[in-house]
Amino acid sequence: MLRDADVEVHCGPVLAARQGVKAVGSFKVEYGELACAVEVVPDMAAAIEHIHEHGSGHTEVILTEDDATAQEFLTQVDSACVFHNASSRFADGFRFGLGAEVGISTSRIHARGPVGVGGLLTTRWVLQGAGHTVADFAQGKYEYIHHHNKITS
Repeated sequence: MLRDADVEVHCGPVLAARQGVKAVGSFKVEYGELACAVEVVPDMAAAIEHIHEHGSGHTEVILTEDDATAQEFLTQVDSACVFHNASSRFADGFRFGLGAEVGISTSRIHARGPVGVGGLLTTRWVLQGAGHTVADFAQGKYEYIHHHNKITS
């Protein structure tokens, strides 16, 4: 499907060896066109380790029909946004109901000067979809619904 959509696929070392192609130089590249980097890992633990090593800490997505696997991913991946069966394009201040997006940070927040408890906290966004795309919402097929949940685990 990626080839049919003219998406350029950059292979990680394991996938590159299987395909007989050159491996991608870095997983730290953000592509501004129809391109992605793909790697093969043996299990969920290795996938989470790969994300923690190479991810941006901003947005990570899992596509799976297995609810237990999705739940493990959503709780174990340490990123600001973790999505299940939804496009990473949902990671946007407007779509989160925050108004216009004024900036994006992939760094860890630290306190400066006198700070109350509120200044030490940050938000983690968890999105569970059913294959939704941003276009579904832009075209009015669906409307955004926001819930505030307190997760203590």
